[in-house]
Amino acid sequence: MNLLKSLISVSFMTLISRILGFVRDILIASIFGASMFTDAFFISFKIPNLLCRIFSDGAFSQAFIPVLMEYKTNENQKNLQDFISSISSFMIFFLFLITILGMFFSQFVISISAPGFSKIPEKLILSANLLTIMFPYILLISLSSFFSSILNSWNYFSIPAFSPIFLNISIIIFSIFFSTFFHPSIISLAWAVIIGGLIQCSYQLPFLYKINMLVIPNFRWNNIGLLRVLRKMGPAILGASANQVSLIINTIFSSLLNAGSISWIYYADRLIEFPVGILGVSLSTILFSSLTKNYKSGVISEYKKIFNWGFRISLILSLPTAAIIFFLSTPIITVLFQYGKFTDIDVLMTGTSLKLYSFGLISFILVKILASAFYACEEINTPMKISLFTLVLTQLMNPFFVFYFKHAGLALSISISSWINFLLLYWKLHRRKIISFTYKELIFIIHIILSTLVMIIILFFILHMMPLWNIGSFFNKMIRLFLVLLVSGIVYFLMLNILGVRLLSFSYKFS
Repeated sequence: MNLLKSLISVSFMTLISRILGFVRDILIASIFGASMFTDAFFISFKIPNLLCRIFSDGAFSQAFIPVLMEYKTNENQKNLQDFISSISSFMIFFLFLITILGMFFSQFVISISAPGFSKIPEKLILSANLLTIMFPYILLISLSSFFSSILNSWNYFSIPAFSPIFLNISIIIFSIFFSTFFHPSIISLAWAVIIGGLIQCSYQLPFLYKINMLVIPNFRWNNIGLLRVLRKMGPAILGASANQVSLIINTIFSSLLNAGSISWIYYADRLIEFPVGILGVSLSTILFSSLTKNYKSGVISEYKKIFNWGFRISLILSLPTAAIIFFLSTPIITVLFQYGKFTDIDVLMTGTSLKLYSFGLISFILVKILASAFYACEEINTPMKISLFTLVLTQLMNPFFVFYFKHAGLALSISISSWINFLLLYWKLHRRKIISFTYKELIFIIHIILSTLVMIIILFFILHMMPLWNIGSFFNKMIRLFLVLLVSGIVYFLMLNILGVRLLSFSYKFS
């Protein structure tokens, strides 16, 4: 398998999904603005997403995929199918229970997650109603994540990467055509989430059938593989929970600030998640399966080569991306979101958060790569302990930064903590001799920094020639933004090539 080719394929699918996600957010910003209604929706939508990341996307995948790869390598087809059947039945039962409880106690959950909403009863009630509608999404998206883990283990990377597109399409369609059928109209987005999650889950079933992994849940919970996964999920849940608990506490802080704060942070977070998803998530998804396969097979030298390949690719792509987002924060927000009810103040406030998020972008991506190296060898405790430490550190910084920077202080504390997380993970891997910092690595990093600096100089020159970003049609502004990004990218990769760093030389293949 060619890792670079797989990365490009998955990144392209993710890019399409993220672009549709931006279209979705542009419509939400234009139709609903940054208001009490969007704050209510974003809070309500965040809760099932957070639970999914704790129990499914993060902890479950980290515990499940190494055991699945071992079954795939060493067990026969029947044992493998029994293992997957037991896992699916346990997930359905557990998540169904969580869903019922969540729907019943929705108002209490909102009160805990956003205590500031309690001061405005109509905002609290609206958020609770939205959450009641959307809570089943955790069951749908968790099953979708489960199916994705199986397909990724069979090297079907593009199929799971494509599935989030259906959620974005659903929200876009409901925003345009069905929002007037609901009162308040924001409720249409909640139903769009449920429809999108159902399609996202169902879409992957034919591909599971193709690899003979579409099995009927058997509810036999004494399966050895299931018990192994559950034992490993404890530390994995703690590790995954750290980041999500940090986000929940940040939401509590933001709910106590001015109206619109939650929305400003949401839009900035969406923008920073664009490169994190395309680069970090796509790369860590591919690396995780490849690293796990080689570690389980005992080919440690190949395991190290694959990891170092991923680390270098991450540096090449993340550093210029962070610089571009920092210097183009206002143009990007203006072009994408400043329509309808999205005001100049909203652009300014969202831009401040985005700039502070950009300081941590490199570490956001690298942490995912470094964590994959631990999870592939079923070493979950180390990332878990570091995540808990950075959780405490983030919340110690939050009151200080929120006092001085308001809502943007939350982005700054996350960025600083992410860099500390990266340094600790790097130090642990360096001690295990998985990664090393040599003179050759130093020269490599210097070449990337020099290329980025040249790109920034050219970027400043181009921006100086550009008219105001709030002038012209949407199409005209998008063309201008695209040209700025294209020229910046060409300059960066041209400089890399001049300095001897050629991207095509990173086309890594393994059997």
